[in-house]
Amino acid sequence: MNIVVCIKQVPESTEVRVDPKTNALIREGVKSIVNPVDENAVEAALQLRDQHGGTVTVITMGPPQAEEALRHTLAMGADEAILLSDPASRGSDTLATSYVLAQMVRKIGDVDLILCGKQAIDGDTGQVGPGLAERLGIPQVTFAIGLEVTDGRLQARRVLDDFFEVLEVKLPAVVTVVKQINDPRHPSMKNVLKAKRAEIAKWTLADLAADPKQSGFEGSPTQVLKVWPPEKRSGGRRLEGSAEEVVDELAETIKGMKIASG
Repeated sequence: MNIVVCIKQVPESTEVRVDPKTNALIREGVKSIVNPVDENAVEAALQLRDQHGGTVTVITMGPPQAEEALRHTLAMGADEAILLSDPASRGSDTLATSYVLAQMVRKIGDVDLILCGKQAIDGDTGQVGPGLAERLGIPQVTFAIGLEVTDGRLQARRVLDDFFEVLEVKLPAVVTVVKQINDPRHPSMKNVLKAKRAEIAKWTLADLAADPKQSGFEGSPTQVLKVWPPEKRSGGRRLEGSAEEVVDELAETIKGMKIASG
């Protein structure tokens, strides 16, 4: 079973900086990590590989430093890693990103399953996985919390607002997973050292025969008018005393705020 996992390197710091001209995130000089729920996708792929055999290939699109994120997934146990790094892909929105990832999957070929985290913590859109499935013309399942593969079919248990749903689809398919699906393994020191020496394939848009007009700023119809960090709130007010005193003071505070009742 050959599985591809799409990951994203995201800023670890909450002090996000934005390019005022392009409204794109400034990633240089900011410590980055693997998008947390993408680690769950990698773990899910590794578990399926261990059960059914095959390979796990991790792919990402990003700047050269995204290689660090890929090495982390190799240390977790992934078999191969591929980095698409091309200045022409900078500024890609979810539409352009799904296009490039789909081209990467097509170049890899012979893929049975594609796994993604449900969303990235920087963009928080949850659109790339479904967009990738649409680009490839294959079934998709979102918000998966459990996966089983039998006789070329995938059974996925997905979590919704107030109930669970079980879907069965033919492979190949795209699945986005939620954090609750598993606990990602911690790489051993032996695997970390092995991952540091591992070769990571590096592709450009030309290697994919990709249309440059469908990538980067030119291929991104989304227009970000303004981006700014939220204002930091004050520490608030701490009420002390007995339970009765705290309740009375809180009630008086709320009355003073003149909040209209329904």
